[in-house]
Amino acid sequence: MTKYLHVLSIGVQNTLVYRVNFLFRAAFGLVPLMGTLYVWRAIYAGKADGEQIGAYTLSGMVSYYLLVNFVDALTAVAEDDWQIAADIKDGNISQFLLKPIDYLAYRLCLYLSGRAIYTGVALVPVAAFTYLLRADFTWPADAGTAGLFLLSVLMAGLIQFFLAYTLALLAFWVLDVSTFIFIQFAFEYLASGHLFPLDLLPAWLAQMLKLTPYPYLCWFPVSVYLGRVTGPELWTGLAIQAAWVVAGYALARHVWARGIRKYSAVGG
Repeated sequence: MTKYLHVLSIGVQNTLVYRVNFLFRAAFGLVPLMGTLYVWRAIYAGKADGEQIGAYTLSGMVSYYLLVNFVDALTAVAEDDWQIAADIKDGNISQFLLKPIDYLAYRLCLYLSGRAIYTGVALVPVAAFTYLLRADFTWPADAGTAGLFLLSVLMAGLIQFFLAYTLALLAFWVLDVSTFIFIQFAFEYLASGHLFPLDLLPAWLAQMLKLTPYPYLCWFPVSVYLGRVTGPELWTGLAIQAAWVVAGYALARHVWARGIRKYSAVGG
């Protein structure tokens, strides 16, 4: 484990170089959020006080989008998939095949270090923005709900990483994985609840999406925080999310094992 702790330390040091970039990215990333909230305020303006859309009051909707932004800061994959694909394409993974280090664990350490620094920097503008909207922000019902929310966010981050890692491994077979990455990102943006809460969709469509890993990247953790999933539904959702973590890990290992058989590198 010592070598992976060293990788984690190096990842933190490398990521700190971009802390100012992260601050501006997080701050200007709030601009689309502001636009979204203004749209929803305009929608609710034509309704009576306390009237709901779907099962969301105005405060519930504001809280939902603020939490989506927070979960995204904690779990989103930045450049990891592009870097993995570049390592394969440029032959840089050869060094990992000759050393006692696991490439998946290596990339996971870099992902965790990057998320830790980005989240720490992003919390400054996000906390300030949340304070301005504190009148409409909903706090968790109790400490247990907050703990389950953090557990769900951790599993969401692992699913996010395994999806990106597996997709990047397609570089073993194709020269350019950018098309696959953009398609996956577009579908994820819609199916994970970034654009709108999934429970506003028709029930049959929402149930179909729940068979995929995408709702467990964003919508489910936020729903846990807001108390919108409770009782058996909560524990079933957490079990499904954990199953997707295991499935993502197994798929990542399988694709790596198949891809490495096709890998060849030349030069000195």
